Amino acid sequence: MKPGDKCQLLKIYVSEDSKYKGRSLYSAVVSKLKEAGMAGVTVTRAIEGYGKGKALHTARILDLSSSLPIIIEAVDTAERISRVLPLVSEMVNEGMIFVTDVNVIKYGKD
Repeated sequence: MKPGDKCQLLKIYVSEDSKYKGRSLYSAVVSKLKEAGMAGVTVTRAIEGYGKGKALHTARILDLSSSLPIIIEAVDTAERISRVLPLVSEMVNEGMIFVTDVNVIKYGKD
């Protein structure tokens, strides 16, 4: 992947307590994307949010939740994203997956 390539952002929203074959779903997804040769992946733990069921999950001290939203992001070529999408879709039973085109301005060291 380099600046100017047709790239996409794969973004996945899951719950912190979601599992895949006995391990954290987000960790399993990162491993799968690494195996597939993705350029890079980032996992972010949200401090507050809600999804389809409208149940609010928050990290506020009085309302501590163990099922906070987790966001998994990967940017790579459109070809590589389309190749991993079926693998990720099979792993994510509850959550949201979307892909959008991105314009990579800079990647890696100059």
